[in-house]
Parts: sequence; structure tokens; C-alpha cells
Amino acid sequence: MSTKTEKRLERIYEILERLEKQSAKGTPIVVEGKNDVHSLHKLGISGDIILAKSSGKSFLDVLCEIEQKESREVILLFDFDRRGKEWTQRLSSSLERLKITPNLIFWRLILGLVGHDVKDIEGLASYIETLKNKRLMS
Repeated sequence: MSTKTEKRLERIYEILERLEKQSAKGTPIVVEGKNDVHSLHKLGISGDIILAKSSGKSFLDVLCEIEQKESREVILLFDFDRRGKEWTQRLSSSLERLKITPNLIFWRLILGLVGHDVKDIEGLASYIETLKNKRLMS
């Protein structure tokens, strides 16, 4: 495996470790659906995970659920496609009006590392497995 791929894998693990620590401190993570939650669990991230686009929730339902958590900060981890970016922007603006800080750092870091190879959070776990297998093959 190339040094570039190894460094990418190492950097992804660093980001995920920071994400897990932030989640363990009680910061909620907002994702689109159940498959995103499964992917995060496979990657060792648990904590308070809010599903934004499941079981017929409206945008206002999601905002209310986040507000009820009484957290000053929320991590947004939507997909990297056009719709995911739109939701990230829309929810981010709405949260700021509620005086809740939308944390987009993890989303931006992950997008920067895997943006061309992974289109959503649910694909992250399998992408990491692919990188690990490449490392083992070389």
C-alpha cells in the first residue's frame, strides 16, 4: 500500500478517535439514517446519535429533538452529496438561531479525506475496510 493511502487511513482514524471523544463527552451527533448509525457503531462511535431523515420526521421534528437534548453543540454528519450538503447548511443556520453551535469540523475533515471515494457516512466503514485490505495486500 502506498504511503499516501497509509497516511489517509491514519488520518481517518485520528478524526474518528476525536469524534468518539467528543461524543463520549455528551455532544449529540446528527446523521441521516439508520445505516449511518450502523456505520458509526462499526467504527466504534456510539453516544447520542440523532436520526434526521427517518420514520417520517420533519425538519422541525429534528430541530425540536436536538433542542430537547439541551446541548450547546451538535455534530452534523450528513452525506457528502448535494442533498446532504443542503441539509447541513439548512440545519446549521437553524441551530445557530437557537444558540446551538453546529459542529461541522468532523464533516469537513472526513469530506476532505474521502470526498471523491465515499458519498455518505454509511459507506465510511466499508471504505476503511477497503483501505485496510489494501494495506494487508501490499
